[in-house]
Amino acid sequence: MDSAKRKYIDLLVEEFWKQGYLTVSRKYGTYLPEPAKVGDFDVDIIARYKKNYAIGITLSEEDLNDPHLINKIKFLATRQTKFTNKRVLLFIGVEIEFYKNAKTLIELFDHDIKKNIKLFQIVEKSIPSVRRHGNKEKIIFS
Repeated sequence: MDSAKRKYIDLLVEEFWKQGYLTVSRKYGTYLPEPAKVGDFDVDIIARYKKNYAIGITLSEEDLNDPHLINKIKFLATRQTKFTNKRVLLFIGVEIEFYKNAKTLIELFDHDIKKNIKLFQIVEKSIPSVRRHGNKEKIIFS
C-alpha cells in the first residue's frame, strides 16, 4: 500500500507542476519535508504559485467509504492563508475507477466550496515503446 500511495502522490505532484505550482512539502519525498497537519487532517502535498498556496490530497477506495470524508474535504477547501486571508486551493487526486464517486461527493458542497476544489484523475502513464519487435535493421557501423 505504501508504494501505491507514493506513486499516487508522485502523479499528483505532476498535476501541480502542470498548473505551475512549486512543491513546498510532500509526503514520501526525498528532499522536501513532510507537510504538517492542517487542523486534525493529514495532507499529502503543500504547494505554492507566486503568492497563492494549494493543498493536495489523494483519495483511495477506503477514503471514499469513510463517513468523515465530507468534513475533511469541507475543512480543507475552506482554508485561508494566515496573514492575507487568500483562499487555499484544494487539489484532490482520485484513481480513475473512483472518479465518478468523488465527483458526486463534491457536487454536494456549496458553490463557494466547489470552486475552491480541483479534482484530478490519477492515471499511471505508460511510456510507448519506440522499438519495433521482429524488425531487425541492418547495422551500418560496427
